[in-house]
Amino acid sequence: MQLFCETPGFDIRPNVATIGFFDGVHRGHRYLIEQVRAVAAGRGLASSVVTFPVHPRKVMQADYHPKLLTTCDEKVSLLAKTGVDYCMMFDFTPEIARLSAREFMSILKERYQIQALVVGYDHRFGHNRSDGFEDYVRYGCELGMEVLLARAYSYRKEASETEGTVSSSVIRSLLQEGNVSEAAEYLGYDFFLDGTVVGGYQVGRKIGFPTANLRVSDSDKLIPADGVYAVHVHLEGVRYGGMLSIGYRPTLANGADRSIEVHIFNFNADIYNSPIRVSFVRYMRPELKFGTVEQLVARIRRDEEEIKEVLSGF
Repeated sequence: MQLFCETPGFDIRPNVATIGFFDGVHRGHRYLIEQVRAVAAGRGLASSVVTFPVHPRKVMQADYHPKLLTTCDEKVSLLAKTGVDYCMMFDFTPEIARLSAREFMSILKERYQIQALVVGYDHRFGHNRSDGFEDYVRYGCELGMEVLLARAYSYRKEASETEGTVSSSVIRSLLQEGNVSEAAEYLGYDFFLDGTVVGGYQVGRKIGFPTANLRVSDSDKLIPADGVYAVHVHLEGVRYGGMLSIGYRPTLANGADRSIEVHIFNFNADIYNSPIRVSFVRYMRPELKFGTVEQLVARIRRDEEEIKEVLSGF
């Protein structure tokens, strides 16, 4: 996949495209991109995705902090795995927000050589977002760009006869409830946090469970609900099992400092300042306050046994 962050000019081939923010690049997004690739292949054209490096609402509201499923770099990495030929980063600005749908489509046509635009079944763009699919088709005819309506995606949950609606907002809600297992079904992969290992209070080491304290690389990245999780930890290309805690460590009177700490199984190297990824496998329990440190240690030992059992199946 070629990534264009500026106007590509003559370097880009005529293509079939779709447009969106694509937070999480979940199953629904990938189904849409598969349709784009199929149309492109049938017409001998390249396939492309037009997306934005910053959430459009954040551009319009400086104090808005989106709860992102993926950072921009993570999104690009996931888009590359779809097999799409081009990813075009479109800088969304207040000026762009004031454009009509037709004006916006004209820019797409001229800047990115888009011959056909595949529109998601519920997608709206342009000032006031008042135009619909039939309007887009009419504008496309005037501009020499075919507009096609994508088929909607519905995901059948594992071990269930019910079909679920897949959207970034639904996945965010699941993660904020701690339901990382169902979120993974909709994403098509385990939700993850990327960051750096930083210094902590060293309490874990003193009680026999040393932890790596994670500082997330992007402050807009969504952090799942407080609690204890079974996770996989990725360090220098190696995957380890681990148990992760998110919260305020009430037994240790941690105050208002929310921490993300992971104890990595069968691991004791110094990894301060190292990049780390943790992938969430299962929510185990809420954060609890214990009467004594001894009670806390006993529960952590129980958590370790239960989490190792969970991870043995993954």
